Amino acid sequence: MRIAEIYQSLQGEGRLTGTDSVFVRTSGCNLRCWFCDTPHTSWEPEGRDLSVEEIVEQVAALPSRHVVLTGGEPMLHAELIPLSTVLRDAGRHVTIETAGTLTLPVHADLMSISPKFSSSAPDVGHHPDWHGRHQLSRHRPNVIRELIRQYDYQVKFVIDSPDDCDETQRYLAEFPNLDRGRVYLMPQGTSVDDLRRIQHWLDPYCRRHQLQYCPRQQIEWFGNLRGT
Repeated sequence: MRIAEIYQSLQGEGRLTGTDSVFVRTSGCNLRCWFCDTPHTSWEPEGRDLSVEEIVEQVAALPSRHVVLTGGEPMLHAELIPLSTVLRDAGRHVTIETAGTLTLPVHADLMSISPKFSSSAPDVGHHPDWHGRHQLSRHRPNVIRELIRQYDYQVKFVIDSPDDCDETQRYLAEFPNLDRGRVYLMPQGTSVDDLRRIQHWLDPYCRRHQLQYCPRQQIEWFGNLRGT
C-alpha cells in the first residue's frame, strides 16, 4: 500500500485527544475536499509502496501502543485488512480514520468517521470533474450504518460556516441511532486564528445541541505541519 508518512505524535482530535500515537498515513483518496489539509495524500498524492511487513516494522520501532491508520482514505487499500489484524495481534490499539464512503473487514478499536458535507466539494469552475465525482461519492448512508453497527465509533464533522451546522442537524436526523455523545464538530482551518474565529460561535452551538466541540489541537500545538 502507498504510504505518505509514518510518524509518532499526539492525537489532536476526538475522544483520544492528547494520546501518544503512531500515525500511518496512506496516500490516495476518492474525495477531493476543497479544504483538505493533507493534499499530499489527495490532490498531489505522494509516498512509497510498502508491504504490510515493512509498515509493521516501522510502527514497532516507535514506542506508542496507539496506532492511527489515516490518509487520504485508508479504506481504499485492501492491505488494511492484514495490517489492522497484525497490529491488533501485536497488542496495539488501532484507530482507523475514514470518510465513511468505503468499508473493509478490518480490525479497529475505534472507527473515526468524518463524513463530508455538500459544502466540502471543490469549486465546480476550477475542478468540474472532481466536483461531480466528489458529490456522487461523499455520502454513503449504508456504509455509515454498517460502520457504526460493527465498531466502537466517533463521528467528526468539519464546520466552516453556520450552514454546515444546519447540515449537521439534517445528517443527525438521517441517522437517529447516532450517539450525540460521540459526535464532534471541529472548526475548519489551518491556522490558530482561523480555528478560534469559528470556535467563538461553534463551541456555544455544540453546548446548546448536546454535541461535542472538537478543537484541532495539533494545529494549536505544532501549527499546520506535516509529521504532526
